[in-house]
Amino acid sequence: LSYPARRVAIFGGTHGNEMSGVTLVNLWIQNGKEIQRKGVETKPFITNPRAVEKCTRYVDTDLNRAFTTENLSAPSGDDLPYEVQRAQQINETFGPKGSPEAYDVIFDLHNTTSNMGCTLILESSKDHFNLQMMHYIKKAIAPDSCPVLLTEHPLLKYSTSRSVAKHPIGLEVGPQPQGVLRSNIFESMRLVLKHALDFIELFNEGLEFPPCTVDVFRVSEKMDYPRDTNGNIIAMVHPNLQDCDWEPLNPGDPMFQTFDGTTIRYEGAGTVYPTFINEAAYYEKQQAFVTTRRETLAAGAIKKT
Repeated sequence: LSYPARRVAIFGGTHGNEMSGVTLVNLWIQNGKEIQRKGVETKPFITNPRAVEKCTRYVDTDLNRAFTTENLSAPSGDDLPYEVQRAQQINETFGPKGSPEAYDVIFDLHNTTSNMGCTLILESSKDHFNLQMMHYIKKAIAPDSCPVLLTEHPLLKYSTSRSVAKHPIGLEVGPQPQGVLRSNIFESMRLVLKHALDFIELFNEGLEFPPCTVDVFRVSEKMDYPRDTNGNIIAMVHPNLQDCDWEPLNPGDPMFQTFDGTTIRYEGAGTVYPTFINEAAYYEKQQAFVTTRRETLAAGAIKKT
């Protein structure tokens, strides 16, 4: 990105029961002073209003997986699942995905039941603008940590709501139960967003950001709960692993515990860093956690021209 980032959107309620984003966006729709920056049009937007109304993750299908080429190009109509109709509308308003008309930046606000703290989600290791922004945010909130999850993976990457923007950024803050507001989680999300918008304003004003490096956790593998032949879960996340997002999991470490107390150990080839551990929304996706590997990415200098 060498031109200014003029159009920025903040999505809340992509999942209707993740309350920090829903509440912040509704707050900013009523009074957006806090998110306005010089030379930037910031639009707060509730992405899945029906799910928000019902305080449920989604109505027909997961909106945050709905932005596929197939869905976006399907003939529109009332017979489509609600979230697919919604994806088409969002793509029309904030995209079209992959086009020069698309919004410059979309922040998509999420909560997790996992102990992930304040996590930034990066979709491409080649997005130098986002890497620079994440570097800026990490420095601004230090000594508090702000891990970056890189979802670039041929099989595990999915079609997010934010992917209609040129620079999509996910913000995942937890632990917070579904349908619940926790003040510390709410304030963490608000603070990260403040720094992100400050960065955009500084960039637009012509400040040059020199080359930098960003430590990221690259998604590696999806791990499911142990199941019986009927697909029923037969073990839980082991107490030694529960709430230990971003901490090293070594071969031989306890991973699951069966209902009779037997320990199932991690048998991978080397150390990994699990996250989304025991996420409530991922039981239906047959996922107990994802493993990640640590990596350092280099971002080139950026300056508005």
